[in-house]
Amino acid sequence: MPTLFTRIIEGEVPGRFVWQDDDVVAFLTIAPITPGHTLVVPRREIEHWLHADADTLSKVMAVAQTIGRAQEQAFGAGRVGVLLEGYEVPHLHVHVWPTQSPQDFDVKRVDVAPDPATMDRVAEELRAALRDAGHGAHVPG
Repeated sequence: MPTLFTRIIEGEVPGRFVWQDDDVVAFLTIAPITPGHTLVVPRREIEHWLHADADTLSKVMAVAQTIGRAQEQAFGAGRVGVLLEGYEVPHLHVHVWPTQSPQDFDVKRVDVAPDPATMDRVAEELRAALRDAGHGAHVPG
């Protein structure tokens, strides 16, 4: 059975994509710690990051770093958080989110019901920052 992320990647479940290439995608999480919280996911299902080959992990982390730089620009982030955990969805993914303080690293502070209009606006701001940084070929829409 495909993971939730595979279903999002294949378009069966909607997602607010900010990055797409042949190997990796990135989309906003539905439960952000801060606005702009993005998941970076390989297209190929890999249950645990320790099972990823070095090339895949390198690609995922390179996209995560690119997303983080765009978050700094788009949201004036003082720092950018990164987390690999994989408990909720058994498909390798990296959480990347803009932060302003150590409190922004508290995963218990997620917004479980973010405003859809705000999410759409935040996704477009992140896409614009990625385009401005020269990554337009990988930015959908």
